[in-house]
Amino acid sequence: MQVVKELDYVPNLVAQRLSTGRTLTIAVIVPFFTTPSVTERLSGVVRTLAKSEYDLVIHNIEEPEQRTDCFRTIPRQERVDGALIISISPTDEEVPLLAEAGVPIVLIDMHHPALGMLHQVAVDDIAGGKLVTDYLIKLGHTKIGIVSDPIDNPFGFTASRDRAFGYRWALEAAGIPYRPEYYENSYGRQEARESARKLLTLPERPTAIFASSDMQAVGVLEAARQLGLRIPQDLSVVGYDDVEIADILGLTTMRQMLYESGQRGVELLLETLENPETEPVYEVLPTELVIRNTTAPPS
Repeated sequence: MQVVKELDYVPNLVAQRLSTGRTLTIAVIVPFFTTPSVTERLSGVVRTLAKSEYDLVIHNIEEPEQRTDCFRTIPRQERVDGALIISISPTDEEVPLLAEAGVPIVLIDMHHPALGMLHQVAVDDIAGGKLVTDYLIKLGHTKIGIVSDPIDNPFGFTASRDRAFGYRWALEAAGIPYRPEYYENSYGRQEARESARKLLTLPERPTAIFASSDMQAVGVLEAARQLGLRIPQDLSVVGYDDVEIADILGLTTMRQMLYESGQRGVELLLETLENPETEPVYEVLPTELVIRNTTAPPS
């Protein structure tokens, strides 16, 4: 030990891992990891995993082809001890790649009925979308637009689809006709700004807009400002996620437990690595409407 100290010897971790048959590595497969909501989920993953003996490897998905390749090659015993998959729902053809993987997998922000053998940490986005729309209706709005990610997308994202479904459900329950011209598809802030301009220049424009993410809500606010509309006197705007920018701008939004979902995913994965016989769970994390300064009754 004296020689070890004098030479500042550091054990070869690769050799140690080979000798134990473990990689001591966890993979996380995530889309567009610089997106604010994804970054917040990853923060929960990173901070929770830092308390363990495992290293983290992030696989960022920005093309649909990467998804299938990652599902096929990453969750293998020779590469990782376990994997987290965030927000990317597999196709029916890809389900066997995950169901038959050689390592434990936890799904975060997604649910697939054919993967009941895996832990799943989800959000009820249908209920979230309905709650947002119900709130606007209670304020007195009947002309409610929505700016949402495209329903059909190559990555299998389901959150925006479910939020839009909740939006339509609330309108129907309130007896308010659904107006197709009030529905706009877009990705991110810049496209949302252009989508909002289309909505706000209609002959009978909406008095409120529900954006399916906070960054899309920022685009809506920018479009309203460019058109000389006052927030919330002339237009109410609601986002979704409650990332940092929402608090800075005083944006009314639907808060989902982003950090906590990453944290819980790691906890479930570590429990399974400790005890492979752990029964899979399906957890739905709560949401909360945070009312700030961008909503009011229609003038």
